[in-house]
Amino acid sequence: MENLRHFGRQTAGGRIMKPRRWQIWLLLLVVIGLVGFDKPDHGKRATYLWQADLIVSERQSVLSFLQEQSVQVLYLNIDPKVSAQDYKTFAAEASKSGVEVYALGGEPEWALSKYKGQISAFVDWVREYNESAQPAERFAGIHVNVQPYLLPEWETSRDDLLRQWTGNADYTATEAKAALLKTSADLPAWYDGMKLPDAKDETVVSWMLKQFDTVTNMAYRNTAEGDNGIVSLVTDELAEADRLEKPVLIAVNINKSDEGKHVSFYNKGAKSMERELERLPGLLGQHASFAGIAVHDYASWSGRVRLESASKPIAGPIKATYVWEADTAVRERKEIIDFAKSNNVNLLYVRLDLERPFADYRPLVADASAAGIEVHAMGGHPQWALAKSKERIMKLVRYVRQYNEEAGDGEKMRGIHLDIEPYVMPLWQSNRDSILKQWMDNIQAFAEAAKQSGDLQTSVDLAFWLDGTSVPGEPDLPFSKWMIGQLDHVTVMAFRNYAEGPGGIADIVRDELGFADELGKQIIVSVEMKESHEGESVSFFHKGKAEMNRQLEIAEGLLKQHASFRGFAVHAYDYWKEGKE
Repeated sequence: MENLRHFGRQTAGGRIMKPRRWQIWLLLLVVIGLVGFDKPDHGKRATYLWQADLIVSERQSVLSFLQEQSVQVLYLNIDPKVSAQDYKTFAAEASKSGVEVYALGGEPEWALSKYKGQISAFVDWVREYNESAQPAERFAGIHVNVQPYLLPEWETSRDDLLRQWTGNADYTATEAKAALLKTSADLPAWYDGMKLPDAKDETVVSWMLKQFDTVTNMAYRNTAEGDNGIVSLVTDELAEADRLEKPVLIAVNINKSDEGKHVSFYNKGAKSMERELERLPGLLGQHASFAGIAVHDYASWSGRVRLESASKPIAGPIKATYVWEADTAVRERKEIIDFAKSNNVNLLYVRLDLERPFADYRPLVADASAAGIEVHAMGGHPQWALAKSKERIMKLVRYVRQYNEEAGDGEKMRGIHLDIEPYVMPLWQSNRDSILKQWMDNIQAFAEAAKQSGDLQTSVDLAFWLDGTSVPGEPDLPFSKWMIGQLDHVTVMAFRNYAEGPGGIADIVRDELGFADELGKQIIVSVEMKESHEGESVSFFHKGKAEMNRQLEIAEGLLKQHASFRGFAVHAYDYWKEGKE
């Protein structure tokens, strides 16, 4: 198959004989008389798969995910590197699962008249494919994603660009219908009110609804309600679709976005997205045109679901501790496991020496896994907040990913934990915003790199008082909330030796737990067992293990109302082991 971007107009069987106009109208009248405007199923779900090669390399994973998420419509990109036979195999299996597959195509340039040939090549390919396929293997239709506002002409000659785009859109719909294909198209939510240049009484939205069988409204917001929420964005479009009796799917985004924190569910996560989407049928169900929801796109959605599914492997409350020396982890593995079992520890943060061979860590991880204890690799330094240290973080991620690739099932590390405390550096006092920005960039790079593995949990230590520090340039966004949103869990260093009252453990983590509740994330509360010279209330060093356990029990009672609260961590194994009773 040639590259579709360079196809000219081709047909396999000569000129297509189109039905006469009176025949079309007669057929339409019969159909309308029989069924009327069928109110769409409000439960329909769709998603986009741009990486078409996944239907070859990960076919069963894709199909399983679609079934798990109740997806009934898949917009599948047409990629010249994927064979027609691979599309047929996938479409047939998707059909058995009740999934309709639409051929997905589009570039911003498809809005320009000179690129009409690419549209023709796309439609021709789908038509010829369907003619050669069995019924279960065929595409139900085409779905086009054309965003002319990404072209420079949008700013310099918008009316002319709109004329070219509407001409191409009309051509797309006409050609597809002649090929007996259903037609579907994406439409940004902010088009409402925009008029066609040569038809001042016709809006772009109304015109698009008339051209295509279905429109997918890209309402890229991460809240259902509110002045800037999904519902407020789509109300006018749905009202117009009601009038025209056309079905509309509401699309949301879970891809990483640089257009603003409100545009995507990427940072909030799949569970948060699910909660908001579950509200939409109740909020929009009065519109006959509301046909369901589309999620953009499969790769990000499935990645977030996998990460969040892997983020709660421990069924009960978490109790964690830190092993700071790699030598200790290697030499004292049996003592560490025995200590963990006797103190109900089910999560170990283990600092790695990356110069050691993988084989050094496998016995500890295997023994821990057999005992129901997770091991998360740990690393960190105050300077890891700086841009110049990003590579050190990446080196740790690469080490753990490669370790896991070579490890057996019972020897794999389940996550990576960073301890980065830049506020101990003198530079923190003189250039805090610069450090925060670099720190944020490093954390985003860390989370992104860890996601490539698919099953590595990400977490960091966080000082409780950072909830009073704002993200640079966003005075209303606490740094702690931003950090919590990036990762699977955050371990809040609530270094106090009493649970109740002002300044106690429960009091100083209240904001972090509230943020995590809102974001659908997890919080572990960490306490100190090391001797401290920062004040008598900071550590349990003098009070001992029994009193620490008593206070943690009290704190648990105060914190368990928060869905985000997962348990406690004790800093650290060496100090806890040697602490007084």
